[in-house]
Amino acid sequence: MKLLLKLPRLVLFIAFYLKALVLASVRVAHDALTPTHHMRPAMLAIPLDAKTDFEILLLANLISMTPGSVSIDVSTDRRVLYVHAMYVGDPEAVRHEIKSTLERRVLDLLR
Repeated sequence: MKLLLKLPRLVLFIAFYLKALVLASVRVAHDALTPTHHMRPAMLAIPLDAKTDFEILLLANLISMTPGSVSIDVSTDRRVLYVHAMYVGDPEAVRHEIKSTLERRVLDLLR
C-alpha cells in the first residue's frame, strides 16, 4: 500500500530527472561542438540533508549520471558531498540548485 502512495511521486521524479538529463546533455553537446567553451569547472562541497547510506548513494549516483557533473567523495561524517561541476558561475547558486531540486526530490521520494 505504501508503494502505491509513492507511485505518483516516482512518476514525477522520473519526469523531472529525464528533463534534467536532456537539458544537461544538450548543454554539454553544444559546448563540445562549438569553438568557444563556456565551462567554468569547480569543486563544490554540498552539505547534505540525506542521512542514510541509500539516500546519499542515490543522490551521488544521480549527480554523476547527469552530464557535466560527477560526485567525487562523501565526507567521513556523511554530512558533505563533494561534486565536480563543469558549469559553475556562482558556486552558491549551484549548491542551492542541487539541494533544492535533486536532493529534495530524492528525499521526498524515499521518506
